[in-house]
Amino acid sequence: MNINVAWIGKTKEPAIQALTDEYLKRISRYAVVDGLVLKDEGSLAPLLNGARSRPKNFLVLLDSRGKQLSSEELAEFLRQRQESSSQPVLFAIGGADGFSAERRKSAGLVLSLGRMTLAHELARVVLLEQIYRAFTILTGHPYHSGH
Repeated sequence: MNINVAWIGKTKEPAIQALTDEYLKRISRYAVVDGLVLKDEGSLAPLLNGARSRPKNFLVLLDSRGKQLSSEELAEFLRQRQESSSQPVLFAIGGADGFSAERRKSAGLVLSLGRMTLAHELARVVLLEQIYRAFTILTGHPYHSGH
């Protein structure tokens, strides 16, 4: 399975970058994963259209108005994507202002991490941890068993 996690804007906090790198490394045990820094929302278009010698991605936008999933439900989503399609999954985290209504409508899934507002850099770390957790659920790794 190929997973891309994209975020808009450069990382300002070294601690956020360290956690990002750590979770990307952990996820790489289970899937091919890339972290992508985007300049703006328009930078998503080539990833969605299959340009730049990359295949077209299944877009999952993070937005507070999206669907809330449990860790187990996210794991099931990834399992279904893995079994039903070779299409990479692109998780996209917007900047401070989120995504446009048009971009949200174009997403295969609009996902919410919860009803509380999170700083977009913190949302990235939470998302990466949940993707890692989802793979540990799917493989029976004990990481998730202590909840």
